[in-house]
Amino acid sequence: MCGIVGAIAQRGVQNILVEGLKRLEYRGYDSAGVALLGNGALQRRRAVGKVAELEKAIAAAPVAGGLGIAHTRWATHGVPAERNAHPHMSGDDLAIVHNGIIENHQPLREVLEKDGYFFESDTDTEVIVHLIAKLRAEGRDLFQAVLEALDHLDGAYALGVISTDEPDRLIAARSGSPLVVGIGIGENFIASDSTPLLPVTNRFIYLEEGDVAEVRRDGVDIYDRNGHPHQRPVVESSLTSAATDKGEFRHYMMKEIYEQPVALRATLAGRLEPDHVAEDLLGAGADGLFKNVKGVHIISCGTSYHAGLIARYWIEQLARVPCVVEIASEYRYRQPVVLDGRLFVSISQSGETADTLAALRMAKGLGYVGSVTVCNVPDSSLVRESDHALMTHAGPEIGVASTKAFTTQLSALLVLAAALQKAVHGEANSEVVTQLRQVANVVEQCMELDQPIKMLAEKFADKHHALFLGRGPLYPVAMEGALKLKEISYIHAEAYAAGELKHGPLALVDEDMPVVAVAPNNELLEKLKSNLEEVRARGGELIVFADAKAGMQSSDRVTVIPVPHADEFMEPIVYTVPLQLLSYHVAVLKGTDVDQPRNLAKSVTVE
Repeated sequence: MCGIVGAIAQRGVQNILVEGLKRLEYRGYDSAGVALLGNGALQRRRAVGKVAELEKAIAAAPVAGGLGIAHTRWATHGVPAERNAHPHMSGDDLAIVHNGIIENHQPLREVLEKDGYFFESDTDTEVIVHLIAKLRAEGRDLFQAVLEALDHLDGAYALGVISTDEPDRLIAARSGSPLVVGIGIGENFIASDSTPLLPVTNRFIYLEEGDVAEVRRDGVDIYDRNGHPHQRPVVESSLTSAATDKGEFRHYMMKEIYEQPVALRATLAGRLEPDHVAEDLLGAGADGLFKNVKGVHIISCGTSYHAGLIARYWIEQLARVPCVVEIASEYRYRQPVVLDGRLFVSISQSGETADTLAALRMAKGLGYVGSVTVCNVPDSSLVRESDHALMTHAGPEIGVASTKAFTTQLSALLVLAAALQKAVHGEANSEVVTQLRQVANVVEQCMELDQPIKMLAEKFADKHHALFLGRGPLYPVAMEGALKLKEISYIHAEAYAAGELKHGPLALVDEDMPVVAVAPNNELLEKLKSNLEEVRARGGELIVFADAKAGMQSSDRVTVIPVPHADEFMEPIVYTVPLQLLSYHVAVLKGTDVDQPRNLAKSVTVE
């Protein structure tokens, strides 16, 4: 979840590193630091807080050099403090940055302390730099010392290592945490993903599990854990640095909310025929795979888990096969029973979510008929390691609270459900295709709710709790709405299936707890109205996002926000948008950090 940038060039790289950290702050922002090799010496600057604080530290004591590493931290071992900020050093001549968790750091620490190495931090990372220093003291060069140190580490890591003794190379390694190499002309780079390097290159090598790279000004060599050379392809990205700018918007989150119609059209482009989904949806072999599917097992985390819960309704309704949805961090630590003909489906925005990736790797030995990932990053680990990938094409999402990644996941999953229906039963569903063709336009209409929802947000200004309600596929939408509100406004919010109110949650309802409901005009509307009357009868404050055709009106302690009409399969996608707008405006009103909420990070690459 931390962010790494490194560079080696003929020019000074300090500005490249700092600008790269700014573009990686979505991965962590508890502290930041940089180490540069200039005039034969390593110079380090660190600061608690965001990269802006590091910039102040550098302005007060400038550093420069043509070789450097930098890091923005999401704290695991050790509180946010300057002593725990990366880069970590051993002596004055060796520096390291690290993303991941070293599980056996404590026994390594004890051995190294007995050998005379002094620890100034509480981090697991510091054991790595001292271990490398110890191996170098025994006569290894930097590359060999890093390679041998990896044999002693249990856990996940992405590493960048530099030394004053070897000023012409930067050593990088990855296992369980993502790392890319950026290819320039007379200069090369490393980073946690490609976005921080877009201002300097659009050519990347995506390191695979166990890769160790020697990065020089004139080239890059890649080896496996045994030191054997490997060839990795250079991938040219079509993204530009402008793709990660805020543009005219105050926050990334609002920009990404407004980008949803375009993102949905991109996700569906080329995937819809006149009356069915495209035959080559997942590439060669997928159609034969789907014909053998007797059930689906969806594994994901966080917002992607909510997408999976909605997809379950679609898969069972359309394909008529059972669908189970699980949180990846739970699935990977039990002993699942996999029945014949089960398809493994993972969902992840980044494609690097540690628990989801570990679940996929475990699933490969359990007898599934195949694996499919729904993902936004084409060169991610999940995409590379799954049998098939259904890309969402949402574009970069910088705000920590997911918006367009979620709605594009939903559209992709609905396409997947329709493809399964056709493969399993030979039935093309033209109604699904018709609704998918319309969904971006209806989401566009939802943007007109921005100002009414901004006014509505004032009802939450002094509140500490909120309840979200939905029924059927809109229940997971309510779960996602509650998650968004708690993520960025810090209001405690929970979601319930509306039919469960009388089984406990009604005890919480009073005038100080707003109750938010999503009410499309479907067969469950009348039952939902009865549930809402239970709230009203107990003095609760109701906010209802209702279909314009649902016949619901605002009244005493009931505020109804009309939502553009959405047909059945569009409803979860459309009703997500006003809940995103609500959480955004409440957070702005409360003065929280919308794009970088406390204690969170965008890409969860540690367990």
